Amino acid sequence: MYSPKVLETEHYTNRLFRFRTERPASLRFRSGEFIMIGLPKEDGKPLLRAYSIASPAWDDTLEFYSIKVPDGPLTSRLQKIQEGDDIIVAKKPTGTLVLDALKPGKRLWLIATGTGVAPFASLVREPEVYEKFDAVILTHTCRDVAELQYSKKLIQDTLEHEFLGELAQPKLRYLATTTREPFPTMGRITTLIDSGVLFEQLDVSRWNSSEDRVMICGSLEMCKDVAALAEKAGLVEGANSAPGDFVIEKAFVS
Repeated sequence: MYSPKVLETEHYTNRLFRFRTERPASLRFRSGEFIMIGLPKEDGKPLLRAYSIASPAWDDTLEFYSIKVPDGPLTSRLQKIQEGDDIIVAKKPTGTLVLDALKPGKRLWLIATGTGVAPFASLVREPEVYEKFDAVILTHTCRDVAELQYSKKLIQDTLEHEFLGELAQPKLRYLATTTREPFPTMGRITTLIDSGVLFEQLDVSRWNSSEDRVMICGSLEMCKDVAALAEKAGLVEGANSAPGDFVIEKAFVS
């Protein structure tokens, strides 16, 4: 286990925050992977949960995006960490939301709800993504407008980045939607996909297996429903051992 120090914390709402830590020199990961992180329990044993690494593989720090659960064994304590505190980070990252699990394609769709946007925060800042795809489309669905702050800032920073901006500006697209609070685009992402509204809004064709590759991360129900829509469109699920047309992160939906 590593014990990196917290470098920064930022709270968006009473339910959402992000934090950044040192990156152990020997820790290697692929953009989109997750890792076990946590804090020690009273008995000294580690209390760990799977968290997507929100920073890209080239970053010299680690970023995580988290919900706050008042009675959660880990997040009730994790949300109180401050600069200078230590957390626990395991040594072995893994996951299926990686480029290696997808076949070559034209468009990469990153479909997220809530904190499921975290692995895509890593991927939209990964130069290889723009080398492999002509278009990179991030959709982020939350209940309220305030919960979109993280992804909105992510896209803005990526497009304005000194080096990434040149790669991202002609290819990166972003569609935010809400399900409760009024917003220009509203509705469950599954409804927007199934009805075709998503594709109309972005002025692109519906999914097809020759051009589209899809990554899905969020709630269990959403992941299952979007995966079913992908299969309906003829897309085949992929894995590290057998690349395909779409992937979901089973670590968070099983």
